[in-house]
Amino acid sequence: MAKNTRNDKRLVRHARVRHNLSGTPEKPRMCVYRSLKNISVQIIDDVHGHTLVAASSLDKEIKAQAAYGGNKEAAKLVGEVIGKRAVEKGICEVAFDRGGFLYHGRVKELADGARSAGLKF
Repeated sequence: MAKNTRNDKRLVRHARVRHNLSGTPEKPRMCVYRSLKNISVQIIDDVHGHTLVAASSLDKEIKAQAAYGGNKEAAKLVGEVIGKRAVEKGICEVAFDRGGFLYHGRVKELADGARSAGLKF
């Protein structure tokens, strides 16, 4: 049984969202994971089971610009980088999977950064 911890509740929300959300080759899924110190995002084609593009606050180019990976500034940089990489690969539209996290704070900043780089969702 679930312990009703914060992470258990997030996993329940994530399972509920993933029941109806899937990535296709035409509109892949953009999956976000947020930890206390970092944030990462992947664009996934669920039909073939492939990660098409990925970015994280641990990447060298982002780490050089943001000293700490667990704040809004780093999340916005990760969003911009994933948007640029996706547009270079020809991906312009994605389905946003917030991973059970609330659409607030760092998750919202990441989404805004990806939108500013040219992604639509």
